[in-house]
Amino acid sequence: MSEIGISVAAAEFGRNMEQSYNTIGHLIGQARTEGSSLLVLPEACLGGYLPSLGGGDESAEERERRLRRLPPALDLDGPELRRVIDMAGDLVISLGFCEADGPDRYNAAVTLHGDGILGSYRKVHQPLGENLCYAAGDTFAAFDTPVGRMGMQICYDKAFPEAARTLALDGAEIITSLSAWPTARTAPAESMAMDRWKQRFDIYDRARATENQVVWVASNQAGTFGSLRFVCSAKIVGPGGNVLADTGIEPGLASAKIDVQAELTAIRSGGMYNLRDRRPEVYGDVVEPNLVTGTLLSPQQRPASVRKTPAHA
Repeated sequence: MSEIGISVAAAEFGRNMEQSYNTIGHLIGQARTEGSSLLVLPEACLGGYLPSLGGGDESAEERERRLRRLPPALDLDGPELRRVIDMAGDLVISLGFCEADGPDRYNAAVTLHGDGILGSYRKVHQPLGENLCYAAGDTFAAFDTPVGRMGMQICYDKAFPEAARTLALDGAEIITSLSAWPTARTAPAESMAMDRWKQRFDIYDRARATENQVVWVASNQAGTFGSLRFVCSAKIVGPGGNVLADTGIEPGLASAKIDVQAELTAIRSGGMYNLRDRRPEVYGDVVEPNLVTGTLLSPQQRPASVRKTPAHA
């Protein structure tokens, strides 16, 4: 495959669906002007995100109030996504929304174009309080598209290297990471550029691209919603960790052209091919089920069934 154009948005999306479609239409127009074949929109761009994060016990009244404030739950085959499919034409688009599945809701994403949905995903890793609103997904899987083999993640997923590695091992060449990533909730920085959660966001994006040697495309919400203020920082990162385009701390569209196959071949033939050179047989507890919450256990404290004997013992 030759060079393709990629565009990624830092844009504001709330509960007003018509306004969301107008914003999507505007961004589609910009992406086409840039000559892009792939457009990545933020998490929760159809219906908006949660107005706040937090957990703890809640009364029945508080729970009812919270449920009334959730984004609309949409069906994969419903008219809301069909409307975006009709807008997409030959442009491949990744976007986030709240998915309905019977009584359950999922923080979800799809990649689609004019022929329909190419891949769908339900967010696996849930930050503070999200489990009060959404069920958790349980699968990472890559899928084929006109722009190459892709995988999707949502927001907090990027903090877990196993998630991106799973997609890379499934052949993903491009990973889209859709976010509604806010500024820090305490001790805010004078400048958003210095916000510690913004810096964390950027570190994860470059690390995930570099360690998996993939093209990483990270979108984000912009502006504010409820108590949350989003860090923007949409970016395209090459498989060597170089940032090809970035919106910075402002809303906007970042675009770049890249020959994905040539870039992957170049970086993976340069002496370090991270996927090939893995040693999973020595990683041990990295792939064991969770044993702890907040406190690391020493090998002596772990259940005997998951203790690992050192190779040199």
